[in-house]
Amino acid sequence: MCILSPPDFSRGPLCVIAMRASRIKTFDNRQILTDIYLKCQTGDIIGMLGRNGSGKSTLLQIIFGTLAAENFIRIDGKVYEYPYKTPEQICYLPQHNFLPKHMTVERVIELYVDKDEVNKFKDDILLESIRRNKINFLASGELRYLEIKLLLNTKSKFILLDEPFNGVAPLMIQTIKCLIKEKSKMKGIILTDLDYRNVLDVANKYCLIFDGGIKQITDKIDLVKWGYIPESKL
Repeated sequence: MCILSPPDFSRGPLCVIAMRASRIKTFDNRQILTDIYLKCQTGDIIGMLGRNGSGKSTLLQIIFGTLAAENFIRIDGKVYEYPYKTPEQICYLPQHNFLPKHMTVERVIELYVDKDEVNKFKDDILLESIRRNKINFLASGELRYLEIKLLLNTKSKFILLDEPFNGVAPLMIQTIKCLIKEKSKMKGIILTDLDYRNVLDVANKYCLIFDGGIKQITDKIDLVKWGYIPESKL
């Protein structure tokens, strides 16, 4: 069990990212998102829900700046045309794996983690048994856990997580949720996942991508209202 404490502003000011976009199209010229506005600040864990193909991953890529749209991304009042070029501001976990497959877990940690934090990062029972293994030989859940922990450990003010729990064992899912809640004290986090129950469990704010727009979710009954889940699943 992990308990979420209030955001810690003692190390820095409140950070805010806001994005607005219109006429966002897929590659086949089919419009899937329009008139989108989303705001995230330090302490927020925004759970983004929506059916397959609704545009969740598309929206995360637009926020990160790797997918073009008629939009602007503003971080702490400054507009960023290509947010991905400023890793100190924002990081993104894609659905696909991104770590070099030929490297060992230990080597990856040494490259990605600040030297004064390496030992603390390695002090992890879930990583201890695999730290000498090459990335290519990790189970999908082990690799996902490592990727998420690496990104959450960065100095980035905002973290985007696209399906972080997919293929991860229940024990690791609980550990990841605790990491997300702990790191949200100093960051803003936006995540999406196929299992809405995991999203509802870890997030403290929610939204639903529906019919090309964003619907704010304040209660599970709203998910029934918008046809995302049947009432029997409440």
